[in-house]
Amino acid sequence: MSTLAAMAQPLASSAEPLAANLAQSVDWLAIAPPTLTAIVGLVVLVADLFVGEQKKALLGWVSVAGLAASALLLLPLLDGDRSTFCLTGDADVCSYAADRFTLVIQFLVLGGALLAALLSVTTLKDADKRLPEGEYWFLLLSSAAGAALLPASRDLATLVVALEVASLPAFALVGIRHGDRKSSEASLKFFLSSVTATAVSLMGISFVYASTGTLYLTQIADRIQNVDGQLHTLAQTGVVLTLVGFAFKTAAVPFHFWVPDTYVGAPLPIAAYLSVVGKTVGFSGLILVTVVALPSYADVWGPALAALAALTMTVGNVGALRQQATRAYSAVRLLAWSSVGQAGYLLVPIAAAAYSDDAERSVGSTVAYALMYAAVNLGAFAVAALVGRTRAANRITDYRGLYATNPLAALLLAFFLLCLAGLPPGIIGLFAKVTVFSAAVDAGLGWLAVVMAVNVVIALFYYLQWTTLLFRAPEGEPAAHRVPAPLTAALALTGVLGVALSGAPQLVLRFTDTGLF
Repeated sequence: MSTLAAMAQPLASSAEPLAANLAQSVDWLAIAPPTLTAIVGLVVLVADLFVGEQKKALLGWVSVAGLAASALLLLPLLDGDRSTFCLTGDADVCSYAADRFTLVIQFLVLGGALLAALLSVTTLKDADKRLPEGEYWFLLLSSAAGAALLPASRDLATLVVALEVASLPAFALVGIRHGDRKSSEASLKFFLSSVTATAVSLMGISFVYASTGTLYLTQIADRIQNVDGQLHTLAQTGVVLTLVGFAFKTAAVPFHFWVPDTYVGAPLPIAAYLSVVGKTVGFSGLILVTVVALPSYADVWGPALAALAALTMTVGNVGALRQQATRAYSAVRLLAWSSVGQAGYLLVPIAAAAYSDDAERSVGSTVAYALMYAAVNLGAFAVAALVGRTRAANRITDYRGLYATNPLAALLLAFFLLCLAGLPPGIIGLFAKVTVFSAAVDAGLGWLAVVMAVNVVIALFYYLQWTTLLFRAPEGEPAAHRVPAPLTAALALTGVLGVALSGAPQLVLRFTDTGLF
């Protein structure tokens, strides 16, 4: 017994320091925005069990309030960079960072989710209990929580978990209309493409980990430069596979095939959510992996992203140009193809970061463009949701004469389309395109700037064609469009934001000073 006691004594004395070394402090304020979103999602799911059918609408307003509160929690974080879940031996290596880049992307994600939630309140009411409200709001909030976590992730494990938390609920949201074949097919295509992307990404990440022995982005950046010669090919393969996986998430060509059918099959607010928040998740993850973790491999990912950008914007704009105005759901399909084209523009500054001496400025151009695109694209979807209430097929021809029946909605849609085209009075759209264009030129990618200019001209045609249709004489009996309060709020928010940024576009660049470096 005395021998056992003697052996136990040093073990007991070493247990406390070991536990202390493994314990990590948590900065609850830093993680508050995604945490509150997740908590509200769980509250809504549990409350759904006890709320009667007549009061299910309250769940929607609780979700809207939760997203608004989560966005407001970003304000206390503006006073300086914060980080948490750090290595005990190295406080500079952390899994979660609430820096300027994180806060801007979280604002975009939570704001986009809030606008999608406002659109959803009307959609669920019109569905007349054909959509399960409790599950809908839980899935939307869960996806938003994952999307808000991703830009703060500073290790590959957290990055992948956040990416899947954002993606998995989205599969269910796309196919949530039970018995709808179109919805089920869209969900299956989205699921298969996303699972393939995840599998490829995980293989790439495992190769990077095997080469460097770490998952932390800053440590990868240091160690991958000095990889043993025998592991050099493994590291290169890991970089390429990781890029391919994220290309799926950003809907870059040739990994874009799921986009049009998914947008058509999903409830319209979910299509709007995917077009903005889904894209933001993919692009923020791509920025973290390339610019933060793999700057020494810029000669690999720079040319690859430049080629993807050129291909994506061209295929997206040509696809939008080929849409037939009389085809069912042609308005949603045009917005879907347009979003693919816009993804190409968003890729340009990330590619430019590989060639630029000021990578932070290039990344800021992508974030600035994403903010513009989010505001005006959600506004366009809001008008599409309004027209879809009376014209279920949502053809482009259904918008003919919209000015005669709802002048404000027609003027807002015209403004949003002109912003996407980059024409006055949509100054913010022109400003964002010039910013992206200058990032390419400054990085010496003149050929990519030329491709972008050609695509802007192509896009002008279909955006202006839709815009002019709004002000033509209506054919037949015009349909009256009653605008419910949540839809009015979404239109007002996007309209005010678009007009305000067009009046002071320089605010966008100040706001998007990323602080990643």
